[in-house]
Amino acid sequence: MRSKNPVLIPNPITMHSDYILDEKFEDIFFLEADIKYKEYENCNFHNCDFTDCTFQSVAFIDCNFFDCNFKDTKINYVSLRGVQFTKCDFTAVNFAMTDQVIYEFNFKDCLLDYAKFYALKLKKMQFINCSMISVDFMASDLTEAVFDNCNLRRTVFIDTIANKTDFYTSYDYTIDPEKNKLKKAVFSTDGLKGLLEKYNLVIKD
Repeated sequence: MRSKNPVLIPNPITMHSDYILDEKFEDIFFLEADIKYKEYENCNFHNCDFTDCTFQSVAFIDCNFFDCNFKDTKINYVSLRGVQFTKCDFTAVNFAMTDQVIYEFNFKDCLLDYAKFYALKLKKMQFINCSMISVDFMASDLTEAVFDNCNLRRTVFIDTIANKTDFYTSYDYTIDPEKNKLKKAVFSTDGLKGLLEKYNLVIKD
């Protein structure tokens, strides 16, 4: 993920104003920085490493992140509006403090294992070709969300609203219809066993 000669920025906050527009950040290693009280609009981040960084009261508007590392990043009151994440690593990131007033963000080809989306409104969210092992969606609203070719092994769905949610091409999930709202949710025939697991049935092709 990192380039051979990354730019090391121990404190990138001092390098920019509070409002950053139309900037490109490439091959930057942020070194556990505290990124606070910033607004980035129409910015692109490519091959940046935010490992163990803390984001506090930061807004990203119409931004794109490609091949970035957010492993163990701390997110506090972060606003994501029109944000696309592609080939990014969010292992063990807790999104629970994401701003829910105005939001729109999607994931493609991302690693989201052990991430937490507890009690978030994630309507129409798109997760495309992502690894989502042991992700926490407890009490989240996933109405009309799309899980396209995602590994949902051991992912937690409890008190989750998943009405009209599309699970058709995803796999390895276990979802209890009695503990979640699944009205008009879409599943494949192969995925039915994940809905009936607690009944210990034998399902044959």
